[in-house]
Amino acid sequence: MAGIPQSGLQLRSLITPDGVLELRLADTPVDPPKADEVLVRVEASPLNPSDLGLLLGPADLSTLAQKDGVTTARVPQPFLKALGARLGQSMPVGNEGAGEVIAAGSDPAAQALVGKRVALLGGALYAQYRTVKAADVLPLPAGATSAEGASCFVNPLTALGMVETMRQENHTALVHTAAASNLGQMLNRICLKDGVSLVNVVRSAEQAKILTDAGAKHVVDSTAPDFQDALTAAISETGATLAFDAIGGGKLASQILSAMEVAASAKADAYSRYGSSTYKQVYIYGSLDTRPTELARNYGLTWGLGGWLLTPFLAKLGPAGAQRLRQRVADELKTTFASHYTAEIGLAQVLEPEVIRAYQAKSTGSKYLIVPTKGL
Repeated sequence: MAGIPQSGLQLRSLITPDGVLELRLADTPVDPPKADEVLVRVEASPLNPSDLGLLLGPADLSTLAQKDGVTTARVPQPFLKALGARLGQSMPVGNEGAGEVIAAGSDPAAQALVGKRVALLGGALYAQYRTVKAADVLPLPAGATSAEGASCFVNPLTALGMVETMRQENHTALVHTAAASNLGQMLNRICLKDGVSLVNVVRSAEQAKILTDAGAKHVVDSTAPDFQDALTAAISETGATLAFDAIGGGKLASQILSAMEVAASAKADAYSRYGSSTYKQVYIYGSLDTRPTELARNYGLTWGLGGWLLTPFLAKLGPAGAQRLRQRVADELKTTFASHYTAEIGLAQVLEPEVIRAYQAKSTGSKYLIVPTKGL
């Protein structure tokens, strides 16, 4: 096909068998689109926490170094056994992004996308070009930029998935931790729009103000001395029996279950030595705290703790359900699902040790956008 570039830069992450993380930009052949595919020139791709696990693995960032365009760091020996399946493999990174369709296969549906800006999900998006199925891209609304559409999938669909899970599992209200994040602010806007009661758990007074200024009714600070009482009061008022926890480690999931139990027991008709009969569920979907999860088990026997991940949820929801959520994201791209970025960086900057330390910190309100053309 005329006009298709032969190759483009792509960010690759490799962990060697002897425990060295290597990050580099590789000149990679561009796959010409097949009949039902499109070729996208990637113009923006966000650095999500979900990307960092593949990008950096469990590397010790105090050992970061850069030489001849390759960034390295040591991976502590105890982690290598768990990484056996990826050792020695150079892996592309980047879950989602957006850009312009510059070529397409022969199918009319693919041809109709040429010249349009689209959002896409599917990995290998920290790159200049990406070939994907035409059915897997989401055309952006007229006038939307690639920066506005770059975060169309992971955070918006995760937030919508939380509300969808609540409904499917017959809960009526939610608790969410790390609630001042980009995702948390989206979830707050969804719940306000849809009339869903939401208890937002944050880690500072500054984060609490972000949400209260955005109209959140229930915001509790886990660092405050009265946190457990405030959490219990908010759960009692909302009736929340389902939580999504981005923290993972430490005692927070257990504290939420305890608050749910106290709230439920206060409404029970009689005492039960087995705890309340109200089912309480916490899903861990992140690992901002990498310590073990601690459970006090002072919340009876009617509870659950599990993991939640977007991809299996969407598979369970089915194509029609997933498309319904995607269409809502497109329709509310500049309102409910707007993302805001701390900085835009080029592909080469992603490899700079000081920049790595900045985006790995995962500070609330700090989100980086990769612009592959920047600095090249």
